Amino acid sequence: MRRKRGRPLDGWLIVDKPSGMTSTQVVGYARRVFDAQKVGHGGTLDPLATGLLPLAFGTATKTVPYVMDGTKIYRFTLRLGESRDSDDADGAVTGQSDVRPTDAQLRAALPALTGNIMQVPPVFSALKVAGERAYDMARDGRPPELPPRPARVDRFELVERLDADTAVFEVESGKGVYMRALARDVALACGALGHIIALRRLRVGPFTESDAIMLDKLAPNDDKAPASPDLLCPVGTALADIPALALTEEEATSLCHGRPLGLVGLMGRIPQTDASGTVRVMEGERVLGIGRLEDGWLRPVRIL
Repeated sequence: MRRKRGRPLDGWLIVDKPSGMTSTQVVGYARRVFDAQKVGHGGTLDPLATGLLPLAFGTATKTVPYVMDGTKIYRFTLRLGESRDSDDADGAVTGQSDVRPTDAQLRAALPALTGNIMQVPPVFSALKVAGERAYDMARDGRPPELPPRPARVDRFELVERLDADTAVFEVESGKGVYMRALARDVALACGALGHIIALRRLRVGPFTESDAIMLDKLAPNDDKAPASPDLLCPVGTALADIPALALTEEEATSLCHGRPLGLVGLMGRIPQTDASGTVRVMEGERVLGIGRLEDGWLRPVRIL
């Protein structure tokens, strides 16, 4: 059997992504610097964007969906006056407008773009249309007609007006919300045109800027030595904002073998959960994985 290249590392690395790199390039760099077998990321950032890009090593990749489902906070700068085919500064100009909305007009447009909305994604996106990536079709001069998709925007605020042409917004949202589309749509709602010129992600699930490390801080002084595993956060940190349910050693063994546990025996320990009934299953300080409360049972969903 062929041995996988690299070290078997487990944990999370929260990178402060620089502008100009793709998320895939950051993953490749981290894999090389750490000499790691397996690395993935928890939510793509556009090349123009900066900020939090959580990288999952080894068994942490099992928890990526829970990070991507978590709340995200972004700050972006809208440039008024031009539309771009990519809805950001990297694209080609597709239209111009002399309309410059007032602060009051911008704020008045925000409620319609907040809550559970339908959003038309940018044509330069990774969505697939008949088996092709939308961005590949757009680059070939065949921009697809993308249908509106459900999106959840919890908070959308105008935080600063730099001048008549530029405004800074902060957004708190669920997964799959395109900031470029929000920037485009708030301008359109005011009868103007606009695109993003700066975008930064400030939070992903339980991870914040205080957890992040710059890419240039990863490489050790000795070029031949891999980066230290001490830079990685434990796998379970990705689940920190999911309600915890403590199990005994015997209960933990049963659940880890795939056997559901009756909720009657867990009474007094069951935390308040959202509608999904998802819990972070613990044995002492150790995170065992993810379980779900349903039909009177605690069922294992993902064991780490």
